[in-house]
Amino acid sequence: MSAPIIAIDAMGGDFGPRCIVPASLECLAEIPSLHLTLVGQSSLIEEIVALHPGTDRARLQIVHADEAIGMHERPAQALRGKPDSSMRIALELVRDGKAQACVSAGNTGALMALARQVLKTLRGVDRPAMVTAIPTRANPCLLLDLGANVDCTAEQLYQFAVMGSVAAQVLGVERPKVALLNVGTEDIKGNQQVRQAAALLQQADLDYRGFIEGDGLYRGEVDVAVCDGFVGNILLKSSEGLAQMVSERVELLFKRSLLARLVGGLALPLLRKLRADLRPAQYNGASFLGLQGIVVKSHGGAGKESFKWAIRRATQDVRYNLPEQLHERLEHRLVCARPTERGDDVTASDGSPSN
Repeated sequence: MSAPIIAIDAMGGDFGPRCIVPASLECLAEIPSLHLTLVGQSSLIEEIVALHPGTDRARLQIVHADEAIGMHERPAQALRGKPDSSMRIALELVRDGKAQACVSAGNTGALMALARQVLKTLRGVDRPAMVTAIPTRANPCLLLDLGANVDCTAEQLYQFAVMGSVAAQVLGVERPKVALLNVGTEDIKGNQQVRQAAALLQQADLDYRGFIEGDGLYRGEVDVAVCDGFVGNILLKSSEGLAQMVSERVELLFKRSLLARLVGGLALPLLRKLRADLRPAQYNGASFLGLQGIVVKSHGGAGKESFKWAIRRATQDVRYNLPEQLHERLEHRLVCARPTERGDDVTASDGSPSN
């Protein structure tokens, strides 16, 4: 495969180019085959690059953008009011074949709207979904959606399940186990959309395992967990906060007394490995599934190390040629499975509220 070329929205995120540019340059040094295009205010980017004299400029390009999209701007404003934003130009580089992926820590809603407009969705896909792998007791589990779609129909949840299953297959899982994240495992639990999505998935050519609760997800019972973006975003950020809190509490416990320090010294190698396995930074970077191009969303508050993981996620998606793989495997599953076309009655037989 040719060297990956990644377009970076250098102006996005809470920390902007002062964080993103150094992170990008470090990735450039660590991955010899990588080529990067930094998009943003060229004078500011050049100023930061000049602080890193060892940078291989042959693998680095800077593209100027007059505008930047703020973290709190409405997506409609990004679509219509800023045609020369760094985010849009980075996406257009992917569309025009001048880059193979785009990475941004910017406004999620704006990135979603612009990506759909510039790159378009794959046939049969209503909306792209953000997906990332989360650690479990067994193998990592793909979780989607993570915030791109706060409100979802049953059909969209079905599409997310199919896309997640295909993505897991691309990553090497032969027949991924798929479940809908819910408030209980019984058929009567959950809201109407989740129960209707379950009815669709029961007829799909997937290894559908029904509903799963949060504890089952972390036990590693499935390979793909599906939910709307409201639930997924809360779950992801709560998990990151919990991992950080547990790590800090354990560290404090081993500092409470001389005996605790001695025990902590013996346990230090194991604690370091546990912290490395669970640290949120290495799970930063959510791929947008369902687009005709590769887009990776970094946390807006990501620091340098976290943003580097988002770039690595993009290079992995390029290596797997994710959109093409999805296109080949998705089309026959999605297009022929819409409930309006099949005439299936997917209304839940039990109209009771979730509990």
